[in-house]
Amino acid sequence: MSFKVSEHVTWVGKIDWELRTFHGEELSTHRGSSYNSYLIKDQKTALVDTVWGPFAKEFVGNLKKETDLSKIDFIIANHGETDHSGALPELLKEIPGTPVYCTANAVKSLKGQYHEDWNFQIVKNGDKLNLGAADLVFVEAPMLHWPDSMFCYLSGDNILFSNDAFGQHYATEHMFNDLVDQDELYGEAVKYYANILTPFSKLVEKKINEVVSFNLPVSMICPSHGIIWRKDPLQIINKYMQWAQDYQENQITIVYDTMWNGTRMMAEEIARGIKSADSQVTVKVFNSARSDRSDIITEIFKSKAILMGSPTINKGLLSSIGGIKEEIKGLSFKNKRAAAFGSYGWSGESVKLLTAALSEAGFNVLNEGIKEFWFPDSEARENCFRFGETFARGL
Repeated sequence: MSFKVSEHVTWVGKIDWELRTFHGEELSTHRGSSYNSYLIKDQKTALVDTVWGPFAKEFVGNLKKETDLSKIDFIIANHGETDHSGALPELLKEIPGTPVYCTANAVKSLKGQYHEDWNFQIVKNGDKLNLGAADLVFVEAPMLHWPDSMFCYLSGDNILFSNDAFGQHYATEHMFNDLVDQDELYGEAVKYYANILTPFSKLVEKKINEVVSFNLPVSMICPSHGIIWRKDPLQIINKYMQWAQDYQENQITIVYDTMWNGTRMMAEEIARGIKSADSQVTVKVFNSARSDRSDIITEIFKSKAILMGSPTINKGLLSSIGGIKEEIKGLSFKNKRAAAFGSYGWSGESVKLLTAALSEAGFNVLNEGIKEFWFPDSEARENCFRFGETFARGL
């Protein structure tokens, strides 16, 4: 499959309908994904990115149908991660010596992964590569989301090839933003941002401001995953600016695990108390052992506050809550409030552990949390209800 993006640009990537996890097993991809590669034909021919390694032979075979491989003058590696660079070894067997344009950090990552000393051409911010009538302008974008990341901009067609920025894990036969379901599109876009780019939000904001300052016309944004933004392409840039600024909606998310339903009962009573105090707030409740972790992280990203709950087991936490605890620490959420809860039968350390973990993760912890003995009786359930009310009113 291939299709024309513009007069000079053809999409030559791969739609992966079957993909269900990404970054190993870390990120869920319920709607699959795509690995977007772009062939630019001017007086010179350039290829922007490739596809994931398992599809390398298929990619090279399809690319041969679009062009004589020997006529590819330049390969652009915007990012060394294998979902973008995985077909480079197969391709460069066919056209050895073809220059690979990338950042200095990308040379390190590509050599580290493939152990090949290809014809690397290191580019820096603002460097240009002339293709004939048009130029490719390189824009370094370190930590969006690897140290080696960069964008490139095609003059004339006014296309920004943004690599991982502005993308989504979203497989669709309609590869343009104006042709797909907008709720699905933005649901996948915010999930991608929340789970991958959140730790780098300040860098996102800084880089967007830098790119905007170039005052370049942008007719399309072509990311490396998901759809191409051709209708009002700046809409996703505006969304990223919102998401990068300690984003929150009027939402509280409750995440818990439970052994014998005591902590579940606490979660439900706390949720009732929150709604009693604030009928306008959205409350979402997740059992972390039975819900998708990436979806939970997305809801935490959207929330102004969270509550985390676990019973005590072996003086610690249930493992699914332990996993969420570690993930939110790494994502470095900002400007969110929190509290902990849990039931116990013996020693009861879980609430104290969760409270400390939430504080360490950067949340503003509002209180010492609440714990109840064994399965909550009517008095304990009332305590949880009041706890939820007090929590909501303290936001």
